[in-house]
Amino acid sequence: MLIQQTIQGLRALRLNAMADAFEQQRGNPALQELPFEDRLAMLVDHERQARESRRVSRLLKTARLKASEAAVEDIDYRASRGLDKRQLTSLMSCDWVSKGQNLIFTGPTGVGKTWLACAFANQAARRGWSVLYRRLPRLLEEMEIAREDGSLHKLRQQLARTRVLVIDDWGVCSLSNQGRQDLLEVVDDRVATLSTVITSQLPISEWHAYLGEPTLADAILDRLVHAAHQIALKGDSMRKTLSTMPGAPD
Repeated sequence: MLIQQTIQGLRALRLNAMADAFEQQRGNPALQELPFEDRLAMLVDHERQARESRRVSRLLKTARLKASEAAVEDIDYRASRGLDKRQLTSLMSCDWVSKGQNLIFTGPTGVGKTWLACAFANQAARRGWSVLYRRLPRLLEEMEIAREDGSLHKLRQQLARTRVLVIDDWGVCSLSNQGRQDLLEVVDDRVATLSTVITSQLPISEWHAYLGEPTLADAILDRLVHAAHQIALKGDSMRKTLSTMPGAPD
């Protein structure tokens, strides 16, 4: 009776993983022989791991990554893409997130920019940081809609709270004056404390011309590029060999 009350008490406290592990321990004679302190430590660790797994699942669900299956362990280092394995391996620690630094992936269409961006965003989520994915055209559209319905401040707060913001397809849409200003506000809220991951077909040398208005372009680029790890991909579209590679290219 006391055992069932203990299990019910754990579930009432929302310690369901611990309750499950406790029941498993009772059914395993080998574990029953361990000291109480060891069995208690195992129960606590089981609950901690379960909570961490649920937290990561929530973060990835909120992130809405385009390539949700992308993982840094599956990066394809084939020579034709020009990836620096040492550079990417060093980024897997996510120190760049801790330091509020950015990642910029550039290269032709189809070489895997989006997949790589999502892989590093996935890694950040697994380390416990909040992540959000948006294509640049959709982000600007959301901000315009939010301006019209009065929720722009709320949207900006959401973006400013997100530790890793992935902006995909930088350079594929034309920018209005308001769009440039909105971009500046987004990146200014993030400078030096939050991380932004950008993918673009345009080399960084062409971003100033793309942004158009010189003063705003200078301000945006200074905030994005100054503290950024730059990864320039090359080669043919990987869609030609999609069936032989893990994940999906951009």
